[in-house]
This record gives sequence, structure tokens and C-alpha cells, in this order.
Amino acid sequence: MRWKRTIQLIDVHCEGEIGKIAVGGVPKIPGATIAEQLHWLNTDPKGEALRRFLVLEPRGAPIGSVNLLLPAKHPDADAGMVILQPDQAHASSGSNSICMTTALLESGIVEMKEPETVVVLDTAAGLVRAVATCHDGRCEKVTLTMVPSFVDTLDLPIATEEWGTISVDICFGGIFYALVDAASIGVKIEKANARKLVEAGMVLKDLINRTVPVTHPEIEAISGVAYVMFRDIDPDGAVRTCTTMWPGRVDRSPCGTGNSANLAALYARGKVKVGDVFKSRSIIGSEFEVGLSAVTTIAGRSAIVPTIAGRGFTFGLHQVALDPFDPLGDGFALTDVWGPSAGTIL
Repeated sequence: MRWKRTIQLIDVHCEGEIGKIAVGGVPKIPGATIAEQLHWLNTDPKGEALRRFLVLEPRGAPIGSVNLLLPAKHPDADAGMVILQPDQAHASSGSNSICMTTALLESGIVEMKEPETVVVLDTAAGLVRAVATCHDGRCEKVTLTMVPSFVDTLDLPIATEEWGTISVDICFGGIFYALVDAASIGVKIEKANARKLVEAGMVLKDLINRTVPVTHPEIEAISGVAYVMFRDIDPDGAVRTCTTMWPGRVDRSPCGTGNSANLAALYARGKVKVGDVFKSRSIIGSEFEVGLSAVTTIAGRSAIVPTIAGRGFTFGLHQVALDPFDPLGDGFALTDVWGPSAGTIL
């Protein structure tokens, strides 16, 4: 074959959200830490080319992420990871960490031990500890201890043309979120409203990032609001979520980093305490168990340590390749399926 590049991937989804794992052919990513590698992927033309190769058409699709399996930089970690999406490389993700853990164990890259296997993931946001419940060669459930999460701003008033002034919480859960009550835009979190929610999320994300700069106090490579997550409460008390993702889709899972950010807001308002566990439900009805395991500090500010539990399922293996003569090798996206914001992808 005349291929210029080939990468092998394991297909996985976590509670409906696809998180493919690039396990073979991943090039060497410069950087002494995963955070430095994240920065390189987001600033160097070669990093951008790798991301476009994996996530845009004709090899990629609007749904899901591609996770780079990298050598761990931290001595306590089993593997490193960076999450690739159409806008940029991201520091952390709960659903993708569950996908990564499931793929590592069910492929044999990390030895599976029953009844539990502990896998420590090195991410740009810090170490994520995954405890996998294993039986008969299958990873049945993964419980993540996430990185410390904290509030940046509560009840921030944001003036909009569409909905008037709405209240937004800016919180960190591994990446920065703008948390918005769905009622404030008059839309319920349900399948039929996915397009309305994502279009609202894109408007709010752009507005917030133009007016509310945020940067992690200890990790300079993590800055800006990555996602807008709409939230509500179901009749049984479960938190209903819808994370909107650029350029125009919604997270199929309940969202691990988003629930971590929301948990920080709930703790700051005195609505949860250490030891509490509750259900979070996605727009398609899949569920995570969200828990508050500890209270800590980050750069002198109050923070909490969340846990996220959910299931990952492997569903395939595939290989993607780059033909050096392909005029569309750089990748592309169209607004018909990627959403209106895809028009800015050159």
C-alpha cells in the first residue's frame, strides 16, 4: 500500500457516547507531561493535522471522540490519554476515560484481574483512577475518581438576545463548563430537542468565551469554557444533563466532567456532602452514578473530588489510513450534519 499514515483504533462507547481509542500507529507527541502534549496538539500544525485526520470526514464523523493512547508521563500511571474532538484536543473526559479503561482491559493491553482491576490514567488535568469491575473477561463497570473540581463563578448573569439575562455557573470538572438550567432557555432535555439545545449551547459558548476568560490556576494549558451543559432534575430526583459540543452535537452520555463541574456547584450551594451518591441521566436516558468522595483545595480555593461510575462497551476494531494523493486528506466538515458552526472549519 502507498499509505502515508495508518492508525489502528478500538471502537468503544460509554453509555451511548462513542470514544474510539487510537492504540497503534500514534506518532510521538512532543512534551514532558501530558499537559505539554495537549498544548502541542492544540498549537502545532502537525498536531492539528493529526486531529483533523482522525476526527473529520472522510475518516471521522460528527458523533464521538478519538482518544490517543500515550505512554504515561507520571510514574504512578498505567497509560496517558488526550481526547481529540473537532475543535481541539481536550484535557479530560469521564466517558472517554471509561472507554479507555474498557479498551485497555478487554484488549489485553493492561492485564485484567477479577473481580477488580485498577487502571490509573495520566491526563492533562491530572491523574484519573479507574476501578473496573471485571467478570469472565469483561469489564462490567468502571468507577472513576476524577481530578479535583471547583467553582470559578456562581450565578453569573449573561445577557443574551434570545433569552434575556440568564444565570450561568462557570465550574471546572476536568475542563471548564458553563452550567445552565434548561428552564432558563425554555427547552426540556429530551431527544426531540437535541438540535434546539445544541444550537443554544453554541450561541452561549461563543458569547461566554468572548466575555468571561477562565484559566486553570495551576495548568495553563487548560483555559476557556469547553462546553455548555444544560441541566434539570427528573421526577425521581436524578440530574438530567445535556452537554453541547462544538460544532453541533450533544453528548450521548450523562457527561463525567460536566457532572463533576456540576457537583462542585452543588457542594458550593450546600446541596451535597461527602459520601452522597446520586444518578445522572443523559438525553437518551443512559445513567452515571455521581459521588462526592472528598473535599480538598486547588490553588487555595475550595474543591471537591468526584466519582463517576458507568459502563463501556467495545464494538469493533478498525484502521484508518492517509493516501498521500488524496486531495481531501486534510479532512472536512459540512453544516448539513455537523451543525451550523461547522462552517468555520476550513
